[in-house]
Amino acid sequence: MLDAKLIGIHKESDLALLKIEQKNLPTLELGSARRIHQGQLVLAIGSPEGLQNSVTMGVISSVGRQPDPDRPMVYIQTDAPINPGNSGGPLIDVDGYVLGINTLILSQGGGSEGLGFAIPARIVRFVYQSLRKYGHVHRVEIGAVAQNITPSLAEGLNLSRSWGVIVSDVNPGGSAEAAGLKTGDIVVSADDRPIDTLPALTAAMYLHPLDEVMKLVVLRNGEKKILYVAVSEHRDQMDKLLDAVNPDESLVSRLGILAIDLNDQIRSNVGDLRISNGVVVIARAANLIGPETGLKSGDIIHCVNTTPVDSVTSLRQVLRSLKPNAAVVLQVERDSQLQWLAFEME
Repeated sequence: MLDAKLIGIHKESDLALLKIEQKNLPTLELGSARRIHQGQLVLAIGSPEGLQNSVTMGVISSVGRQPDPDRPMVYIQTDAPINPGNSGGPLIDVDGYVLGINTLILSQGGGSEGLGFAIPARIVRFVYQSLRKYGHVHRVEIGAVAQNITPSLAEGLNLSRSWGVIVSDVNPGGSAEAAGLKTGDIVVSADDRPIDTLPALTAAMYLHPLDEVMKLVVLRNGEKKILYVAVSEHRDQMDKLLDAVNPDESLVSRLGILAIDLNDQIRSNVGDLRISNGVVVIARAANLIGPETGLKSGDIIHCVNTTPVDSVTSLRQVLRSLKPNAAVVLQVERDSQLQWLAFEME
């Protein structure tokens, strides 16, 4: 076993970047540039039920599956048997290239039923590069909403095709409207990636760089149009709270986090709390590696060991009194539930 440092976490993809102080380790090449196709032979490697280095074989059932329509993540679907313990293992092709990272199954009984999902290699590389460079992952938006075209939708709207992706809404005053995108446009491609399903568009948005305009080819009244749309960073509720963060005031170096006081304005963003006082964890501090606390963005820290904390200042004071290797127990509130996180202070 090797010790590792946690560099960053990306919740949406369920990926983390770890740093190991070891050289000349065996590696597999990430096949992010390799084309994959339905029916392709693949191998899943992992430790199902604790049985280390198990290999199972199957085919790619779908190259772009979105199991949860409310989440932007797109997966490779495979029928290679994947069971509890396979998560985090590679899905490789017959040449040994990593096509994805095994992550979840859909199952009624908890075992493999031929519905396994792996994070595509191109997303793995994108998340890795973002976490290594920025400490977090940028995901873009353009101020528009799209949906899959169905035969009924195509017939009712007199569309030229009964499949694909259609723009259902364009935000007034947004970048998509400024670029000329209109409701009813059929998306043909994004960044020269063919778009035939909503997951394909989601994947293109996911992988688009924040500092570049997005090239969209759309079909409008049977005529193709090329649009260049400025993008902005998609930010969830916790990301928006970063606006309230002053790094000098919010840095809690002994935990490697950025945090803010729980005031009335912040309470309106985090919802009802079991305990009214505390400190809100906003993010891990970029380029600062603290102990493995288990803290996540959005956690509310209420106590350190048995000492209540009601501000970043009081949190720092309590942590300052702890010696290296001292046992630390944080009482945190996460998703309206209280729990303890235990670790050793570095």
